[in-house]
Amino acid sequence: MKLIKEYKNIKVIGFDADDTLWVNETYFREAESEFAKLLSEYETPNKIDQELFKVEIRNLDLYGYGIKAFVLSMVESALELSNYNVGTKTFEAILNIGKTMLNKPVELLDGVEEVLETLSKKYRLILATKGDLLDQERKLEKSGLTKYFHHIEVLSDKKEANYSKLLDHLDIEPSQFLMIGNSLKSDVLPLVNIKSNAIHIPFHTTWVHEMVTEKESNRKAYISVNSLRDVLKLLN
Repeated sequence: MKLIKEYKNIKVIGFDADDTLWVNETYFREAESEFAKLLSEYETPNKIDQELFKVEIRNLDLYGYGIKAFVLSMVESALELSNYNVGTKTFEAILNIGKTMLNKPVELLDGVEEVLETLSKKYRLILATKGDLLDQERKLEKSGLTKYFHHIEVLSDKKEANYSKLLDHLDIEPSQFLMIGNSLKSDVLPLVNIKSNAIHIPFHTTWVHEMVTEKESNRKAYISVNSLRDVLKLLN
């Protein structure tokens, strides 16, 4: 486990957005439930969830992450699950699920503004997220947190190469960067692998694609805290 003193060289702190600063994955679970109801005449809820997930993963390289990609995958799944018999009303309902998600209010997690306000006085803060640029910009604007961030970085993915490119763009060494997020797979382990820093803040709901095994988690290489407020104890 890293000691607090090892964070003394940090110049830039990257924050994940969804499920680190505000609620997100909860809305996807709700949408999946609505989708399963729409397709209930064709398959069981469990089978529908499984097939939708397969299509999402299959489409990642084409569509990337975010709500729009999710909607396209629901449309494709509906066609396949219904053997291309699904009607226009169902497609309309799928589009409405997506619009409802895009129009959700931004629900900040506990302590977010306090932490950002405190850290922004000492560090350059950036929002480092993946997904749809327009949607993430919209959520950031709705959140009222824009003033705390130097800029927003929407990454096509969050792997070692993506972070290395980001650090080059920021013109800093890996040791001078700290990433804070809820996903071990996306926000923590890639940073550990490039000799950078990361703090893990678990969220109660995690997308299956973001899960890692106990062996993969490499828990000695980073700090995991219970809430965002705990980060202040490590950096001040």
